[in-house]
Amino acid sequence: MDTGTLLAAFAVGVLGGVHCLGMCGGIVGAISVSHAGSASATWPRLLAYNLGRMSSYVIAGALAGLLGGALLGALPQGQRLLELLAAVFLVLLGLYLGGWWPILARLERVGGRVWRRIEPLGRHFIPVRHAGQAFVVGGVWGWLPCGLVYSVLVWTLAAGSAADGALLMAAFALGTLPNLMLMGLFAARLARFVRNDLIRQGAGGLLIAYGVWRIFSILT
Repeated sequence: MDTGTLLAAFAVGVLGGVHCLGMCGGIVGAISVSHAGSASATWPRLLAYNLGRMSSYVIAGALAGLLGGALLGALPQGQRLLELLAAVFLVLLGLYLGGWWPILARLERVGGRVWRRIEPLGRHFIPVRHAGQAFVVGGVWGWLPCGLVYSVLVWTLAAGSAADGALLMAAFALGTLPNLMLMGLFAARLARFVRNDLIRQGAGGLLIAYGVWRIFSILT
């Protein structure tokens, strides 16, 4: 797993933050106002929630990388095909974030069937009173149906191993961290920010450009 790929995954997490705030903003806000106090009291719960969420991403990445390793051995030119599929998903993600073509919403609806069975597990720990509960809630919410996460998981298929898949998802997860940490403290301001069409379209356009560049690099 080269450094450039990890930095790209991190950048996708940062750019996808406009979607993260929409998907996880509600639960992050709930954690922030539970027993609301000073920022010093809120930060540990927010950090624990995000560490739990990121742990779920890393586990999912390891599983996807393991599956990808099996596919690489079974498919002719498997590495190239999986990398091409991942690049196409990045373009679709950009179209989704920009509001131009919400095709990935269909994937989220499919994942919603599983989520309805998982989500009640996290509700047992709400309201969140301490960091331990926040970590568990984050671990559960990490499996929330999300087109952004699904797109990066397709990318991890091309990683070829559980270790590299986990590493790629960890880099992506770190990219999502600043947005959701700040969301807990500045919810109202960030909500207005991500609702701005220019912000969403700018992030979507950059992801499309990166995906197209990857497709061109793979095919030439």
